[in-house]
Amino acid sequence: MAKRAQPVSAGPGYGAAGFLAALVLGTLAAVAWRAETGGGLSAADWAAVRFTILQASLSALISVGLAIPVARALARRRFAGRSALIALLGVPFILPVIVAILGLLEVFGRAGWISSLLGTFGFDPIRIYGLHGVVLAHVFLNLPLATRLILQGWQEVPAERFRLAAQLGFDAPAMFRLIEWPLLRQVIPGALAVVFAICLTSFAVALTLGGGPKATTIELGIYQAFRFEFDLGRAALLSGLQILIATAAAMVAIRLAQGTGFGTGLDRSLRRWDGRTTIARTTDTVWIALAAAFLLLPLGAIVASGVPGFAGLPFVVWKAAGVSLLVATASTLLLLLAALPMAAAIATGRHSIEVAGLLGLAASPLVIGTGLFILIRPIADPFLLALPVTALVNALMSLPFAMRILVPRARDIVERYGKLGLSLDMAHGPFLWRVFLPRMRAQIGFAAGLGMALSIGDLGVITLFADPDIATLPLQIYRLMGSYQMEAAAGGALLLLLLSVGTFWLLDRGGRYHAEV
Repeated sequence: MAKRAQPVSAGPGYGAAGFLAALVLGTLAAVAWRAETGGGLSAADWAAVRFTILQASLSALISVGLAIPVARALARRRFAGRSALIALLGVPFILPVIVAILGLLEVFGRAGWISSLLGTFGFDPIRIYGLHGVVLAHVFLNLPLATRLILQGWQEVPAERFRLAAQLGFDAPAMFRLIEWPLLRQVIPGALAVVFAICLTSFAVALTLGGGPKATTIELGIYQAFRFEFDLGRAALLSGLQILIATAAAMVAIRLAQGTGFGTGLDRSLRRWDGRTTIARTTDTVWIALAAAFLLLPLGAIVASGVPGFAGLPFVVWKAAGVSLLVATASTLLLLLAALPMAAAIATGRHSIEVAGLLGLAASPLVIGTGLFILIRPIADPFLLALPVTALVNALMSLPFAMRILVPRARDIVERYGKLGLSLDMAHGPFLWRVFLPRMRAQIGFAAGLGMALSIGDLGVITLFADPDIATLPLQIYRLMGSYQMEAAAGGALLLLLLSVGTFWLLDRGGRYHAEV
């Protein structure tokens, strides 16, 4: 297909892919080169490695373990508000991590709602800092993702399987053994790997809820080596080690996730005959209610605590909000400039470009930031380029998700209209502007909204480059928390929540307005 005449030129896609590959591989090469000059890892560094693997493993196991009964309950039950609840499961993905942490502190912190309730019965307050706090935050952020992944797998089982099981009179143990367990055996390894990788490279959670000698992650070790000790060799060595751990986890997941699938069906609507007992209905209801409460309480706490301090926010917070919007806008433009030509090229059969689109998953923002600092430092002052570098890295981190949104639709457009465009002798430009882009509006809006929300809420590479006079809104909130200005921090968190969700909604809605979907 790639050798035939195509309605869309693959040149810009190859150019964008080449630039991204050079950026990622170049920074990783710089990290590897610098690591060779380091003096090795200390006992504290190895302790950080062990803590990172421990917290990521526990977070993945607990998130996926709790997601299984929640996804099973959602797969078996139909109730008013089910679609809204499933949609709510996507909110933590665009929720800024610093906002989620403040919400968790309001509910589970030493002075939080639950600790106050426990105090009335004479119990000690909950200790949220350290390993258990890091795991709690990761479960809050990743339980919805794991639930969506497992629920999607459940929905891919043909309805005929459940119909046949009902006709054969399968009881609950037989249903689990013959249908549900084979499904989970295929879906769980991938879900574990995704959550493990996210928790492995999580920075903001460890920065705010960890940080002690016994609760330092590799990411936090990179940050400390960079910002406080300026030991680039140690930071680079830790970065390379993190990449190796993430790669090994991905390879294990791929090997464990092999399966034969469940075959195809007649696309009938899914009906479940199991779980009609009172015990099953009660159990499913309890799991759904607990999951909803776990998600809604911290979000409600952010609104409740943020409203009093919102009106009196200091000027520095509004200035940081403007910086975040500026960086996120630049990041979103860079994202679309790279993702659209790459998606168009992939749609014409250039599948090798897809590899470049996934390179952003090979390393965390701090790893890329460390490499960029090493490359920029000999020729310019990296701290003067804090905002452009942050926008570039944020675009790179959002690219894999944007590609997942854009590529399927781009393939459909090329398949449906490509031959017609060639038969009308349309050049690449007219086909792009008159056919391709108008029919991609909904997907472009969704990808732009997702990239904008993720960039606004990011607390990653900006911590490496920022100076005291410049900050994005997440970084400013973190600084307010560090100076114990909790009311201003809560108001800033509410502002950040409104900006993230609001920009996502506006761009997604704008893309779907009068669009052909």
